[in-house]
Amino acid sequence: MELEGKKALVTGASRGIGRAITERFLAEGAEVWGLGTREPADLGDRIARSGGKLHWTNADLGELSQVEAVIEGCLKEAGGFDILVNNAGITKDNLSFRMSLEDFQKVLDVNLSAAFLVSRAVGRDMIRRKSGAIVNMASVVGLHGNGGQANYAASKGGLIALTKTMAQETASRGVRVNAVAPGFIVSDMTDALPPAAREKLLALIPLKRMGEPADVAEAVLFLASPRGSYITGQVLAVDGGMFI
Repeated sequence: MELEGKKALVTGASRGIGRAITERFLAEGAEVWGLGTREPADLGDRIARSGGKLHWTNADLGELSQVEAVIEGCLKEAGGFDILVNNAGITKDNLSFRMSLEDFQKVLDVNLSAAFLVSRAVGRDMIRRKSGAIVNMASVVGLHGNGGQANYAASKGGLIALTKTMAQETASRGVRVNAVAPGFIVSDMTDALPPAAREKLLALIPLKRMGEPADVAEAVLFLASPRGSYITGQVLAVDGGMFI
């Protein structure tokens, strides 16, 4: 039980990678506050299975004016967090020259600005207590770019830079800040790919499979747990070797 007695806040926790992280943390003994725009259909069962260690808050982090109030409410309820995972994110893909400013800005608001606001609020408390771990959900797209995703790549590249900067600012106060950069992860979107497109993707991955949300959750657990106590300011790619 690596996280026994720890309290964690996970954004974008309703499905996919966020859900996998939440469940992994709960399995390791953490008490978890999950945030998401949609309440999971099986939320009651999940809370019951966790023995009441899962708490849920409906929140749209794209509404930046409301973010700080939502997080302050969670902080007050929890009494502070040992771990923060900034996982909430959206996509609005298009070619750069066809992308509207509205779509560009909305992705940056959710993926980058909201992560900054959440980290600032939670990080201040961690600094006061001289302890804490923040893990930001970046992407290999933030490291290498990707056609049709100028807004998403910019948001994830910015999140990586934010990670390294905050790590420098908080290390002396006992707070670690790292990022995980997933590659192609199994999701509703990848499940809907036609066979030819799926084979083309797999050809780019040396391990010849797409990652599972659980693969990413294990990386996040490592960075958030005592096993990662001497690691800060790093970006861990979970991509099957795509960019060796």
